[in-house]
Amino acid sequence: MNYYVYVERKFSAAHALRGYKGKCERLHGHNWVVRVSLTGKKLDKTGMLLDFTELRALVDGVLAKLDHCYINEVPPFDKQNPTAELIAAHVFTEMKKLKLHKGVAVHQVRVWESDASCAIVTQ
Repeated sequence: MNYYVYVERKFSAAHALRGYKGKCERLHGHNWVVRVSLTGKKLDKTGMLLDFTELRALVDGVLAKLDHCYINEVPPFDKQNPTAELIAAHVFTEMKKLKLHKGVAVHQVRVWESDASCAIVTQ
């Protein structure tokens, strides 16, 4: 049996898409929504894959580097285009670097730049 948990967190930041022909090449901002999903096969002794409070804190730590920033100036986006897809990949990679409980892995990261536009990265 596989278990999945996720949290959604928000941050606000500006970006500009390099090499894009359209209005998004200009500086603009979003109220981003990020969903991080974890998976595992075993629950801990309290019956949890990972406590939601702990997961929120981990995700908030990753997003703190982007919150209220001009994303184009934050590595790796000083070199990489700050698209929703690449932001999702960045969050996924940063979450994988964190020490999670044994047997718990990052499953999926979703990043919304608007209510109707979302990028998804999965293992």
